[in-house]
Amino acid sequence: MSSRDHHHPPEPLDFFIWTVEDVGSWREEINLGSYRLIFKENGVNGEFLESMSVFTTEQILHFIRRHHMKWGDFITLCKELRRIKVAFLKGEQRVRRPWWAPSCLSVVFVKAAKRNRQSRVVSLKLES
Repeated sequence: MSSRDHHHPPEPLDFFIWTVEDVGSWREEINLGSYRLIFKENGVNGEFLESMSVFTTEQILHFIRRHHMKWGDFITLCKELRRIKVAFLKGEQRVRRPWWAPSCLSVVFVKAAKRNRQSRVVSLKLES
């Protein structure tokens, strides 16, 4: 566990670039910390979480079995992901550079993130 887990929670806006550790920290925040180890063992990162929106029923059931999740916990996970996406669509999340990027790249990252946000807003609207 890195020192940033408790001091610098992951940015909700950037959930699609979260590391496995970021996902672990987020699960702690939404009271699903008991799955931290199994998610880590299976390499669940932000890109994987984002892909869950297009899971088939069979893939959902496989995910639940593989991660030994209770159905209610899976629903909580999905609701929290949806909440993040809605906040993102509404522009309620600020664009900030990720923790790993040097401060000299802040301007470059924010510009790229804003362009990325625009394309993701289109895809999220289509998904809704």
